[in-house]
Amino acid sequence: MPNPAKAAHYLQQLDDARCDENWDAVPELIRKLRKHAPERSCLTLTAEIEHSIAKANLKPPPSGPPSTDGGTRPSSSAGLDAADQLPALLSAIDAESQHTEDRFQARVCAGWLLWVLREYPAALARLPRTLLDDNNNNDPSAAGAVATTTTTSSNELPGDNPSEWTKVCGLKAAYLRANCLARDGQREGALNAFEAALPGLGRVWSAGPAEARQQTRYWAELFLTEYCMLAAQDLREGVRSLREADCLRCFRTWARYWAAGKGGPLPGGHGFKGSVPRRQVWAEYYSALSEILQGDLPLPTGYPTVVNNENSARSQLRTELKKVEMIYQGLLYSETRFPRADEERVEVEDFVRRMMQNWEIMNGRGWKEHDLGAGGRDSLCHGTLDSLYGAAAKTYHSTAILRHMFTVHLAVAEFDLALMAFDSWFELVKKGKARVQKTGHQEPALDDDATMLETISACIAALCRFGSRDAAEKAYKLAEDLEDMVENEESRDPDNTDARDEVPPSTLAVAWQSIGLAQAQWARMTYEPESRATVQEKAIQCLRKSLSPKSGHPIDARAVFALGILYAEQRKLSASIELVKTALLSGKSNNQSQELRLGLYWRERSLIPLWHLLALMLSARQEYFMAARACEGAIEQFKDPYVLFGSKHLAGGFRSEHLKDAGIQDDKAGDGLVDEMDDYEKESILQIKMTQLAILELIEGPAVAVNASTELLTLFPRLFGDLEQKVELSKAEPPKTSATTRSFRGSVFGSKSEKTGGRQRQSGANEKLTTIPSRPQTTQTTQSIATTAQSSNDAALDPYSSRMSTKSEDTKLRSRNSLRKRDRSGSRRRALSTGGPPVPPIDGDKYFAAFDERNLPHYFAPKQTVEPPREDSGRSSSRSRAAAANSSDVVVISGQVAGSFTPLLPYVQFSPEHNRRRRKVILVKVWLVIAGFYRRAGLVDDAQKAIGEALTVAQGLEADVVNEASGALLVRQAGWGMEKSAEEVMADVWAEKGNISLARERPYQARADFETALTHFPDHPGAIVGLSNILLDVYTEKLLPPPTVPGLDLGGLSLTADSIFTSAADTSPTPVSHRKEDGFPALPSAPLGLGPTKPKTKAKPAEMNGHAPSLPPATLSSLLGPPLPAPHRTTSLPLNDRLAARDRAYGLLSGLTKLGSGWNYSEAWFALARAYEESGQEEKARDALWWCVELEDGRGVREWEAVGGGYVL
Repeated sequence: MPNPAKAAHYLQQLDDARCDENWDAVPELIRKLRKHAPERSCLTLTAEIEHSIAKANLKPPPSGPPSTDGGTRPSSSAGLDAADQLPALLSAIDAESQHTEDRFQARVCAGWLLWVLREYPAALARLPRTLLDDNNNNDPSAAGAVATTTTTSSNELPGDNPSEWTKVCGLKAAYLRANCLARDGQREGALNAFEAALPGLGRVWSAGPAEARQQTRYWAELFLTEYCMLAAQDLREGVRSLREADCLRCFRTWARYWAAGKGGPLPGGHGFKGSVPRRQVWAEYYSALSEILQGDLPLPTGYPTVVNNENSARSQLRTELKKVEMIYQGLLYSETRFPRADEERVEVEDFVRRMMQNWEIMNGRGWKEHDLGAGGRDSLCHGTLDSLYGAAAKTYHSTAILRHMFTVHLAVAEFDLALMAFDSWFELVKKGKARVQKTGHQEPALDDDATMLETISACIAALCRFGSRDAAEKAYKLAEDLEDMVENEESRDPDNTDARDEVPPSTLAVAWQSIGLAQAQWARMTYEPESRATVQEKAIQCLRKSLSPKSGHPIDARAVFALGILYAEQRKLSASIELVKTALLSGKSNNQSQELRLGLYWRERSLIPLWHLLALMLSARQEYFMAARACEGAIEQFKDPYVLFGSKHLAGGFRSEHLKDAGIQDDKAGDGLVDEMDDYEKESILQIKMTQLAILELIEGPAVAVNASTELLTLFPRLFGDLEQKVELSKAEPPKTSATTRSFRGSVFGSKSEKTGGRQRQSGANEKLTTIPSRPQTTQTTQSIATTAQSSNDAALDPYSSRMSTKSEDTKLRSRNSLRKRDRSGSRRRALSTGGPPVPPIDGDKYFAAFDERNLPHYFAPKQTVEPPREDSGRSSSRSRAAAANSSDVVVISGQVAGSFTPLLPYVQFSPEHNRRRRKVILVKVWLVIAGFYRRAGLVDDAQKAIGEALTVAQGLEADVVNEASGALLVRQAGWGMEKSAEEVMADVWAEKGNISLARERPYQARADFETALTHFPDHPGAIVGLSNILLDVYTEKLLPPPTVPGLDLGGLSLTADSIFTSAADTSPTPVSHRKEDGFPALPSAPLGLGPTKPKTKAKPAEMNGHAPSLPPATLSSLLGPPLPAPHRTTSLPLNDRLAARDRAYGLLSGLTKLGSGWNYSEAWFALARAYEESGQEEKARDALWWCVELEDGRGVREWEAVGGGYVL
């Protein structure tokens, strides 16, 4: 007898058995249901067919190729057995009218059976779209309506609570309908079917696989896997675009489904038999996000995984990409074993390649620090390194992974580890190339020739830019190997060359450029002066090869910069000016893709050193007005100073609104380009300002330069922020550098309004320069710079307001600072330091024209050749003739600079400690420049105080080096990324102290200062020249020895017979006679400078036994010369001491002129010529003087090293 209670119980058990894949229990439950619920015949028949299909699917597949249709197809015989029951099932569906769920499950079962039998159109017609779909099952037109009908799952029905197996059937139907369309070639229809069913299955994705039933998990993963793979195929083929808002809905639903699990690692492997690995879906997700990143596409907003409106779109993309990358990486590394020597791990290397492409974008200048989230670039780079080391453990001698390790270690300034990775890579590549050449079998994992040349070029550039002499020597050796490779490549027959080994011309150009850089750097560092000229000439030839039109990018700013400095060092100014002018006037690229890697205004930022080099070369040709305009041109190319410096106040208290909204906690962050620049770029801006002030000093005198030098102290904290050693002068007697700070639009490089006003003030350009009083006006001022900084902030509230002020206001500002001297006429302005240089009226506005091709100065005409430098004497030397001849070697090529700026080196992120040390070195340079202005202006007291500030900073730098945590730094070694060591910086300070002592007319104090400088750095050029000049003065007796017995200190007065109030400076010192008294030691009688002598004691007769007999007094007198006078009667040094002074000066100068830092140092050659002359070598003195004339004829207002310190742009 039927029992309704038992029937309900068995119905629930049947539902659970099918959901949990307990197919063995299904036949017994079907029998019991037929006994207690005979009216549910449709349900029992459906369960019986489902059991048959499921059991057939569990049987092992027959021998043959594996199935690729999702793993759910049983064997053909099982399909035929189930097909016999299809007519009965269709009849049961038609007869069922009371139980909607039974009818729905039967229709899904019929469609499943037809799908197994590969009758896809019939299956598509039978499969329902919803639980209440009452359409005719035999209507084939239902298949065409699938793509446009939104499927509502049964669990979405109002007032209805379907069973669990009904929900599974709804999920199964959605998948089977889309799969039928895909197998019928309708991929777009299948994707539309997936997308239509996706919202109705939201509860399935939210629940996740952890607590889902077996069949729910099976069909859900099957649904998402095929959906993601079809979408990925469309994205790869370009059928669908990543710009669509919902292009990532499938992948984000996949991630949402797995994220709903209860912790633990995500499962890998295959979701079901014959399917793609789960990590393949994650790989497609990662690939799609990578394409969005590399194409700089807007982040799709559909189906977001995490909703966070506070972060920027880039920050959200970085978060999503990092999450997917970590999941895919974990699955890939855990499922990949270490290969044999003959195996390849293609998937691992593909993942590494895509990861590095993403890293290059995010580590570039286009992405800001706050876009990268917590940790910034440091976290990004170290996370990438961890991934690379993990990939190395899953591959065998992968050259690509080692190459990427070199790049990323270089980006985090770990130069030693980077070079280790490069050496390992280079060794593997050389052996691999030799093996391929010997066997003729290509190795797919081996880097091709173009990649090899680019990597070696990058290593050479890194060694030349960040290293010292040892690095330059390594670069020189690498350049020799690289040259052999390039020559072999150029001599290869293109017809017999494999396409994989073809090297593009641009890569060959970069290789020749790197060879030239290594040669030029080694010429500066080598200790062999006889080979320097040969190495420099080879460097020039290599750089000119890189600029050949065959390379495709004839105007490469990096090669132009290096070649221009080489020409300038050799005084080939005409060739260098023509070359740099061509690069600056080249057409601007329209390629905006470089901004993603190089940042905004990347071309203008790259050309700043070229503008600076042009300014120095123009100053060497005594065209000071145009040199000053070139300095301004470096800043005017940004159109508006606020683009470069932003609207941040000098006191550092301003923060823009978009940074506040982004949640950035760095109070030092600004909104100008300088806030995104590295320290090298910032220093180039500061160096241009120093050059501008040096030109100002030549044109208007040192007094005006002193008044303008405070702008360096205004500019430094804006560029580099505050250091531990504050820039402010707040001591009891501050140096006269605390001038009122002004807004950047006016004070740093001048505004256009000032230039307009400057043109109207040219009538006073020839007035007399400001006179310098003997003492500053307000030496004892105690007002700190904090007050003036506050006034600067007040003035910057309206940064766009005019800076034109009244005469009374200008006088009030000037009176606050003793270093700014008021012009007595009251009518002169500092046109050069803030706006433009004062130009003679006869030239009008010609010199103030903008640097464009429509209105160029006379030598900026695009096709006009610059004349060689004029000779001041009637004798033209060989080097001058060579310079004029070589000026015609430079071919002016019109083109674009754009493509040449492909970054060769990554963006290097130094540690905060390293940045602090380097900024202290720059600050010392600033104080030394200011001290030089004071000294030449006659304000030696102020210069001494500026030197005191520089000495304090230098001592702080030395303390930082000594207290460095790792202990790897030495005070005598510059280290990676540092131009000078701590000892060399200290030597710079003491050398300037020596110059100040000379200005005070204290030569012996200056000698001591120079000696101290040489104890810190023995090859310091300035100290050697200053000391040598003093030693030569000692030899010529121009400098007499100081009195042995100091005179009485009478407070500046002298007691004489005429007047007891006569100044001591007006009378000559009178020798004081001394009486030898018993009990006091005798005064020293040895030559001065040899140290104190001990009193002679008579030797006892016993002590002389066994010794040679003493020489007669006459013989001793003939050997040692005449006896020395008493020290208090000495008026000159002995001849031996004078000869020793001359010979020491000659030795110091001779060694200096053979070094890379002194071979073109004109002051050293001039002092050496004097040493030759004093030694009687007139011919050598004449040659040295002629060489000195040539050097001075092409010498700029500052040294060429001020442009960048090296040859790498």
